[in-house]
Parts: sequence; structure tokens; C-alpha cells
Amino acid sequence: MEYESYNIQGTTVCVPIPRSYRDCFELIRSDSYRHNGRRDSIFKIWLSGFTRKSIGFSFWFRLAQYRKGFFYGFSKMMVHRYRRYGMLISPQVRIGYGLLIQHCFGIVINRHAIIGNNVSFRQFTTVGSSSDRAAIIGDNVYVGPGVNIVGEVTVGIGACIGAGATVVKDVDADTTVGGCPARPLNAPAHPELIVNPWPLPDKMPPGIKTTPK
Repeated sequence: MEYESYNIQGTTVCVPIPRSYRDCFELIRSDSYRHNGRRDSIFKIWLSGFTRKSIGFSFWFRLAQYRKGFFYGFSKMMVHRYRRYGMLISPQVRIGYGLLIQHCFGIVINRHAIIGNNVSFRQFTTVGSSSDRAAIIGDNVYVGPGVNIVGEVTVGIGACIGAGATVVKDVDADTTVGGCPARPLNAPAHPELIVNPWPLPDKMPPGIKTTPK
């Protein structure tokens, strides 16, 4: 596994980049673990994808991230099929360990977005941009249903974005925001919403450095 590092509000977040199918399988297991807290076999995860659309999407999405793989074309086609559920997430999107999609419906993520580790998305959410720079979302972030994250903003580690919020400015770490436009609420952070977080490797060596934001 290789990693890209991003400076989010003074904290380094490392996002894994698969360079083999073994790497893809590790990411698939991390996504499945977020759903049930179990380290299931790849075969069992593949089977569960037939009845649990979120796991099925993650399975093919992770395989399609390895663009040099033998199954790249087929995996990309399978990801495209999930557009019937409104799932528009390009395999080019950088997404860390432990992606949890709760309700596989109506999620659009710009291909330039960066998503950290153990991030949770609910339905009818958009991470969009009209340029070639999109949002960077840190680790352990909860994104509620009906959220819009617009433009080149950063969302700090441990942040919580309430249902229906429109984020047009940076969100500080361990902060709960809501409203349109989103503003900090007089409420604590909600780490309990990040269920079954995937244990990150002790050493995640940074790869390509990006410009600090």
C-alpha cells in the first residue's frame, strides 16, 4: 500500500492508494468492518454485496481503484451500474480506510475530493465543486443525510455535519455544524457516530506531499 499525505488544519491525514489487489482487499475489509465489526473473508463480503447495496458498491469501487488490474474494466462497469441508485463516485476519488455508506442512494462526490479514514456518509449527499479543486475531509468525520459540501473547503478531523447542512466554509476539527449555510452549533462532537472504526496501521508512511491548506 502507498499513501498520500494531506495537511488538514495542521494535522497530517494519510490516505491509502492501492497498488495491488491485495491492497484493494484490505480496503474492502475495512469498509465491511465499518458495517458489522467483523473481519469477514473477501468471498463472504462479495456474497453480502448482493443483498447489501452499500457493501456491494464499496466492493467494486475498491477494485476499480486499482487502475492497472486485470479486472479494472469490469470493476469500473460494475461501479457504473450503481448509478441507478444515484451513486456517482468516480474510482479516481481518494478515499481512506473504513468508508461507511449508510443507505446506498443519492451520493455524489467530485472526483477531485479527498476523503480521509473512517468517514461516514448518509443518503442524498453531495461533495461538489465547479473547479478542479474540491473538499478535503479529515478522518472520523460524520456526514448526515441531505448534506451539500461545496467547493474547496476543509473538514477537520472528528467533525460532525448535521442533516441538511450546506457547507461553504471550513469546518474545524471536533466541531458539530448545521444549517444553511452551515455554522458551528452549541453542541459537542459526536465520536459515537463513527461506528466500528477500522484500526489504522501503526505506521502509515506518507507518499506524495500535497500543498497544505
